Amino acid sequence: MRLRDLPSVDELARGVGDPLAIDAARTVLSRAREEIRAGFDPGDLGERLTAELAAAKRPALRRVLNATGVVLHTNLGRAPLAPAALKRVEEVGRGYANLEYDVDTGTRGSRQDHVVGLLRRLTGAEAALVVNNNAAAVLLALGALAERREVVVSRGELIEIGDGFRIPDVLARSGARLVEVGTTNRTRAADYERAIGEETALLLRVHQSNFRVVGFTEQPRVEELAAVARRHGLPLVDDLGSGVLVELADEPSVHGSLVAGADLVTFSGDKLLGGPQAGIVVGRAELVEQLRRHPLQRALRADKLTLAALEGTLRLYLEPERALREVPVLRMLEEPVEAVRARADRLAAMVDGTVEETVGRVGGGALPLAELPSFACAVGEELAPGLRNGEPPVIGIVRDGRLLLDCRTLADDELDEVAEAVRSCRSR
Repeated sequence: MRLRDLPSVDELARGVGDPLAIDAARTVLSRAREEIRAGFDPGDLGERLTAELAAAKRPALRRVLNATGVVLHTNLGRAPLAPAALKRVEEVGRGYANLEYDVDTGTRGSRQDHVVGLLRRLTGAEAALVVNNNAAAVLLALGALAERREVVVSRGELIEIGDGFRIPDVLARSGARLVEVGTTNRTRAADYERAIGEETALLLRVHQSNFRVVGFTEQPRVEELAAVARRHGLPLVDDLGSGVLVELADEPSVHGSLVAGADLVTFSGDKLLGGPQAGIVVGRAELVEQLRRHPLQRALRADKLTLAALEGTLRLYLEPERALREVPVLRMLEEPVEAVRARADRLAAMVDGTVEETVGRVGGGALPLAELPSFACAVGEELAPGLRNGEPPVIGIVRDGRLLLDCRTLADDELDEVAEAVRSCRSR
């Protein structure tokens, strides 16, 4: 085909009857011109127009099947929600809701009231507040309690989180001045004590969520820092990062931190809690109230759908055994490896693959050293691009010339979809 043989935009779009047809035709013809100049035949332009229209209407944010073995995969949306949480989102999202309306008195209410009671009951805290993510929770805490004053923190805790964001840079936006103590690998309670001065507003502890320093190391326990803070009449803020409400490996729990003496504890809703993206603050009532009244709180507050999903998730924790069964993150982390192996066997039989022993990860900056024994169905590496571009996309791990479909992060009811996707790729 030559450039002069290409139809006009109107000719290509004529008769399609789609409001997006003109723009799609322009895109198809632009690509066709580039291909002809490069010496290639652009093929059937009608088929390409149909494909372009389908792509234009496909949602950008889509469900994917996670076959990576990383339970809290940040790039894949971290925690999948429990059915109970999804039900609450649907109920609240389909119409109006009493987000800031007290139905008992007929007056204005607070959006925080819908989850505060649950958080107090589950953590033992006096009060609670929810914002849109954990970085926002820490930012708000420092902005409300330490603006233009000093915050004492260990050098070994000033980490870099996802996408190049560094904790010191985030915290500096609060207006507080960070005073770093100790060294990268060793910090003691005495280091904090020596750094306290007239301008000190609080002590900050940041959980090393996404890395561990091993070997010659030392970090003070929460109890030790709490004792230092009490001696000087200062609050201790403990940023747990992931935060758990049940016993899970060696991850510190929210309740445990409060019992140890932390005045405020901040943690995420969408990591080990297994809920929606949210930043949660629990602790002493007078401190939480200072955060609630700070102007920044309004800019960081959570919306009704987040609060609905969080409420649905938290209610599961009222019965810990139910949470372990129904919160997907907890279920995947605690599932016996024999059940994962059985799932890999079934998938391998469906797609003529092989079963390979592998290791999964927690992800999301939680438990970075933890290894989750797992099994994967191995298929040809050449299937990876096709599976990524399928509907729904299937994301696995390419290793040693094979594509591993890790079955720790695939549910039983997803195996048929994965198998169909593999068969479809092979038939192309």
